[in-house]
Amino acid sequence: MNKVQIISDKNLKSLRIKKSLLNILKKSHLKKTNITIVVGGDGFMLQTLKKNKKSKKLFYGVNSGNYGFLMNKFSSKNFIKNITRSKTVSISPLEMTVKNNKNNIKKYIAINEVSILRQSRQAASLSINHGSKQIIKELVSDGVLVSTPAGSTAYNLSVHGPILSLNSKKLSISPISPFRPRRWRGKIVHDSSKIVIKNLNSKKRPISAVADNIEVRNAKNIIIKTNKKIKFNLLYDKNRSLQKKIKLEQLRKETY
Repeated sequence: MNKVQIISDKNLKSLRIKKSLLNILKKSHLKKTNITIVVGGDGFMLQTLKKNKKSKKLFYGVNSGNYGFLMNKFSSKNFIKNITRSKTVSISPLEMTVKNNKNNIKKYIAINEVSILRQSRQAASLSINHGSKQIIKELVSDGVLVSTPAGSTAYNLSVHGPILSLNSKKLSISPISPFRPRRWRGKIVHDSSKIVIKNLNSKKRPISAVADNIEVRNAKNIIIKTNKKIKFNLLYDKNRSLQKKIKLEQLRKETY
């Protein structure tokens, strides 16, 4: 059992679940041993995956947060059965390369999305290219999101971006509060695309580039592409797969 690792967030609920899991694992035999159990919310899972991006382990999330889209529901009674029958989903992150106003270059990965956000009261002024093709000459807005299928039900959904199927091999480009062109709804592109976003007025209209939750301020030029050399292997309970969660979001009707 020493090959099964438990990584827990520091809040009280997570620590209680971790304690329960340790007791369960002591009393039970788990055939799958190349597993890291992650106890927390979606943010903690993202943080853990990035720290272990070179790991070949399987990651099984146990939700102690709110929605827990990337996680599984904790059941002390059925935990061993659930994890034994769980299915593997492999996802690759986005790679964000940012050049700032001082021409310093920073590179980070994003599992959910890359967010380009205005940094001041002034709206951002951006051009967006998809390879050698221009998607939009000038977008004046609060920013723009580039989302993976796994992240399409997160921030992307809240800015009215499309929900992408996990096996779609697509990325979503969604504007945030577009002012000009006011009716531009974004674009869906292939996940092999190289997306280039430029700040057209970096002195007057500064922007930041955020890979999930890691921010680079005063961004001038941002290149975003899928890094297919990195694969995260996530485990999901048989009846709560990531594909099923995405489909449920596609069918969900909002109530007010």
